[in-house]
Amino acid sequence: MQLTNLLFTSVALKAPPVLFPKVKVLNSNSPESLTLSQTLQSETLETLEWPSLCKQLSSFTSTTMGFSAAQKAKIPLGQTPEESHKLLDQTAAAASALMMMDSPPLDFSGIEDVSGILNSAASRELLSISELCAIRRTLRAAKLLFENLKQLVNTGDCSETERYLPLLEILKHCNFQVELEHKIGFCIDCNLLIILDRASEDLEIIRSERKRNSESLDSLLKGVSSQIFQAGAIDRPLITKRRSRMCVGIRASHRHLLPDGVILNVSGSGATYFMEPKEAIELNNMEVKLSNSEKAEEIAILSLLTSEIVESEIEIRYLLDRILEVDLAFARAAYAQWMNGVCPIITSQGCDAINFSEEEDYALSVDIAGIQHPLLLESSLRSSSDVITSNSGNSVHLGDGNGTMTSLSMLRGASDYPVPIDIKIKCGTKVVVISGPNTGGKTASMKTLGVASLMSKAGMFLPAKNRPRIPWFDLVLADIGDHQSLEQSLSTFSGHITRICNILEVASRESLILIDEIGSGTDPSEGVALSTSILQYLKDHVNLAVVTTHYADLSLLKEKGSQFENAAMEFSLETLQPTYQVLWGSTGNSNALSIAKSIGFDLNIIERAQQWVEQLKPENQQERKGLLYQSLVEERNRLEAQARRAGSLHAEILDLYHEIQNEAEDLGGRETALRAKETQQVQQELKTAKSQLDVVIQEFENGLRIASADQFNSLIRKSESEIASVVEAHCPRDAYSVNDTDSKSYTPQIGEQVQVTGLGRKLATVVEAPEDEETVLVQHGQIKVRVKKSNIRSIASSERNTETRHAPRLKRQGQHSKELQALPEPKNGEEVSYGPLVQTSKNTVDLRGKRVEEASYHLEMAISASGPYSVLFVIHGMGTGAVKERALEILNNHPRIVKYEQESPMNYGCTVAYIK
Repeated sequence: MQLTNLLFTSVALKAPPVLFPKVKVLNSNSPESLTLSQTLQSETLETLEWPSLCKQLSSFTSTTMGFSAAQKAKIPLGQTPEESHKLLDQTAAAASALMMMDSPPLDFSGIEDVSGILNSAASRELLSISELCAIRRTLRAAKLLFENLKQLVNTGDCSETERYLPLLEILKHCNFQVELEHKIGFCIDCNLLIILDRASEDLEIIRSERKRNSESLDSLLKGVSSQIFQAGAIDRPLITKRRSRMCVGIRASHRHLLPDGVILNVSGSGATYFMEPKEAIELNNMEVKLSNSEKAEEIAILSLLTSEIVESEIEIRYLLDRILEVDLAFARAAYAQWMNGVCPIITSQGCDAINFSEEEDYALSVDIAGIQHPLLLESSLRSSSDVITSNSGNSVHLGDGNGTMTSLSMLRGASDYPVPIDIKIKCGTKVVVISGPNTGGKTASMKTLGVASLMSKAGMFLPAKNRPRIPWFDLVLADIGDHQSLEQSLSTFSGHITRICNILEVASRESLILIDEIGSGTDPSEGVALSTSILQYLKDHVNLAVVTTHYADLSLLKEKGSQFENAAMEFSLETLQPTYQVLWGSTGNSNALSIAKSIGFDLNIIERAQQWVEQLKPENQQERKGLLYQSLVEERNRLEAQARRAGSLHAEILDLYHEIQNEAEDLGGRETALRAKETQQVQQELKTAKSQLDVVIQEFENGLRIASADQFNSLIRKSESEIASVVEAHCPRDAYSVNDTDSKSYTPQIGEQVQVTGLGRKLATVVEAPEDEETVLVQHGQIKVRVKKSNIRSIASSERNTETRHAPRLKRQGQHSKELQALPEPKNGEEVSYGPLVQTSKNTVDLRGKRVEEASYHLEMAISASGPYSVLFVIHGMGTGAVKERALEILNNHPRIVKYEQESPMNYGCTVAYIK
């Protein structure tokens, strides 16, 4: 005791000069105070990893607004105890709804974040049709959301109705802008994204007149184009639009057939004029006039709707905020279900207001049993199962009607990671000093308390047991980590003490202060003196302060007042490993000598260090305390091990029982649902493939109408490529089991009928025999498409179509394709890739219409200008064959030509050359 008194005398002598850091007296509402408070709170949230926890919550939101708010850690924190209670009631109500329904009780699918659209409208920008429809969809979905919520409240008995009322209160006073939503729907067809004729009388009249004028103009032009066609002035009747005016096509040599006609445009070759007949000028003028009038009237309608949205902007924003509140309430409930959370009890009064006769544990201001940090809990829950989408058999149930959530069969069970800890702080305690070895869990336990206080303020349930009790803190401020700064010339100690000074400036009597390794980084004696003064100051000015330390002298503060409390992190002397359990009311040792001895440190050094320890501590007290502590720890470990074994066995039996029961109940339903889902998927795939093929065929037919003879082959290859892409996209991957060796060795021949897996194993005829390429041109019905050789299967002769009599003709045509030499094999077994055979203006040389010498010169220049491993399309045409023979001679003898392919049945007059 003499040594103890001496230590406290030393602390007292050093304490007065640094009784507490010199703080400025600031007005709590001053801008300087608010800025410092906000900065410290933001840094504390980062330190406690609050943004990471909010990102966990974001995966449970149902709207883009909720997801964005959670991702940015902008979820609301109760600014008063009443607000936090309100948030907890909303979470409990949403949890009840999730428990009672097999599927999500509310549909948020139609809700869109239209805040950007409202900003555009407020800045006097004209809203588009799609933006107005987004406003309408959101208003309709919000109204339906409220109706579903009222229906949810009105079902069930009186107790359930009272339980759901906190959710109904959120949207109760919202204006859903029903009239505005109906007006937008009256004026706009949101499916077709067009303004309807009924939007205004003027628009209806204009469109009616324009329709009549268009019919007259169309009838006139059809008659004129028919006369032009009959006169042989055009290959087919052609009516088109040039320069926003309707006109007809006519050969330049026959333009005299349209006297006084206006030439609007000329084709690229100059052979065709696009002329406006004299009789159509007035009708075209009227068409332009009516079109402009229609656009002006549509803009007027959009402007009117935009102005009405501006008038309702405040109420719409208020509605969006309330929908966000409902979304976050259900997200918190689903998050609680995911981690098997329980609703905390927030206490806002002192311990004097508690009736201790009701329950002895209510003498604790903080009473949290078996809490696990949510961020550490995520990995264990993910490895167990996808709990987010679990069936109702694994749902969370509410207990006594006060919002407590208990689990019947959560997959987390009795998880050993992270290690659950108990936080027990008696009423009247203002400062808790946690001591213990490094890596023992002091900082993690302190962070868990900070996160629990933030979660309770935000209306979130805690991953704990029983009924957690925790005070409401107006501020949670933390000094955790190294605040060393080279820019500000701050050492580790200076960084810590500067932050603690700032914390003391803004802390109030309702604040929670968390300080890690208080007083470290300086002389131990001065560090103890300064830490003692700071803790004395915190005792009288904050609600609760929790600090960690390696200074044993700070644990002696408990003897000076009941407002101080000690806690220690348990350390197993047998395994020399921390157990991560908090022993409240105990003092922890660093166990440095035991650890040093276990790793083989010199025994002489250990013994000398032990002598120094004995000199610094009271005689015999250490040994007696150590033996008593060790015996108590061993007894407690034995009892806890038995309890864990019993609990684990009980949990395993319950899980097995519920698993078997759920499997038996849901087997028939799951089979039916699976069959229905597969049938729906197959039908959807067929519908999608048919739609895509129709688009390709339509584009091919449209291209044929305007394509020249030179573009015919390119158009066919493009269509074949698009059809192959559609077939490939809808090709089942694992539908058939094929021997790779047989597939590679099999080479189909021209005219042979084969099975194509991408076409549902239908029969197709080989149109072009493969050479060394990986694709084959096949024909099924009227469709020709290139498919991979790996998707080609040979068939028995009995299954082949009798139409193979066309094979000889196709073979004769295929003999024209010649490969002079194989590609040189690159080193290391790599293959040279020439890419897809796509013809462009850059890789094409056109020799048609040239003399033999001139064609030779152009071909030589084109080969020289081509890059390595490229493809050159040589168009020589048919003609007399002189240019073709000279071109083939050059290709056969040129050193850069690896091979060439003469024209195919699908590409007459063109030879493809492969260049080194």
